[in-house]
Amino acid sequence: MVTIPSTWRTLIILPLDHCFAHVVGFYIMIACGASVATTEVGRTPMETLKNIPINIKEVRPHFLLSVPALAKNFRKNIETSIRKKGKTTERLFNVALKTSYAYQADGYSKGKGMRCFLKPLVALFDKILYSKVREAFGGELQFFIGGGALLDSELQRFFYAIGIPMFQGYGLSEATPVISTNAPSKRNHRFGSSGRLVQPLEIKILDDEGRELPVGQKGEIVIKGENVMAGYWKNPVSTADTVRDGWLHTGDMGYMSEDNFLYVLGRFKSLLISSDGEKYSPEGMEEAIVDKSPYIDQIIVYNNQCPYTIALAVPSKENINRALEERGIEGEARYAEAVKIVAAEVAKYRAGGIYADEFPDRWVPAVIAIANEAFTEQNGLVNSTMKIVRNKVEKHFAEAIAHAYTPEGKAVDNARNIEAMKAILK
Repeated sequence: MVTIPSTWRTLIILPLDHCFAHVVGFYIMIACGASVATTEVGRTPMETLKNIPINIKEVRPHFLLSVPALAKNFRKNIETSIRKKGKTTERLFNVALKTSYAYQADGYSKGKGMRCFLKPLVALFDKILYSKVREAFGGELQFFIGGGALLDSELQRFFYAIGIPMFQGYGLSEATPVISTNAPSKRNHRFGSSGRLVQPLEIKILDDEGRELPVGQKGEIVIKGENVMAGYWKNPVSTADTVRDGWLHTGDMGYMSEDNFLYVLGRFKSLLISSDGEKYSPEGMEEAIVDKSPYIDQIIVYNNQCPYTIALAVPSKENINRALEERGIEGEARYAEAVKIVAAEVAKYRAGGIYADEFPDRWVPAVIAIANEAFTEQNGLVNSTMKIVRNKVEKHFAEAIAHAYTPEGKAVDNARNIEAMKAILK
């Protein structure tokens, strides 16, 4: 599905012990006779991250393997650079994005119908704007392959618009590790999907009773093929629970479309469960909120058989401080205003908001709790691919979550939120 010429280069920016980096970054490149470089290791994890943009310019890769957390950082860095060039450039860039979004639609329908008339304008924006952005990635980058977590379709639209498509893939280490992927040819990618199955591979979508569901219905993703592991090392109990009759039970919820695209909705262990027992996957909502909001860096949405859904949010220190400065708000009033800024971002997804139709209203957080520290590798709340470890976050912030279900906690500018915001903005 993805052809790698022997003349191509890649830079491994993922942890070297990650299965995705091993198989796709090293083994496939070696099999194709292509070149591989690795990120220069710094004295600290943060120093290593800072080396990534430097190494990209040095290596000038043709494609990169990424995860959503890195993709978001890339986008925010691009937008910061555009903003520094002044209001005129920023407005032009936003017009260019809207034009490109209209032209590309869902990727699969790019340029079809009346959209074809936008092609010359998109080409002009590419020449005067997007080509300059691509220089920051070495000028040779053709596309990203994304994995490790759900990738919001808005993020895919952004990178597609600037001429560096981010093709979402899906897999597990237990499947060595690729199950499906979007790919460069137009018939093989669609925003929001995890692409087409790697061949040869069999797939079934099962309900809670283990019955196979028809196309379009949501259930557990179960796969069979030579890429499925033999078992967990010295753990026959877990192996028997995960691999049954050669079928790998992924623990992920999803469905297949009529035209054979796989849609992954999230982990069953991550599901929100309302007080009446209904279930919902929050991961798409979390990705959308972080991607579209300049004021929220991280978020988890929580409901474990509770009367309403809440969100635990990590505010963006830099962007909130800038917003407070622009509004001329100083002193203690800054913290209450900052909390309201964060709450307003989530409120955009509730009834009457500009994103009200994106997610079912009953699952959009009704109460916001502010986290007093970011989720990081250092505090154990994200893993090596910068994916949030939900159960550890819930345990670490158990008091804040419990407080959000009290009468005092319902008020967005409650004392606990104010103190948490102080800790973030200090």
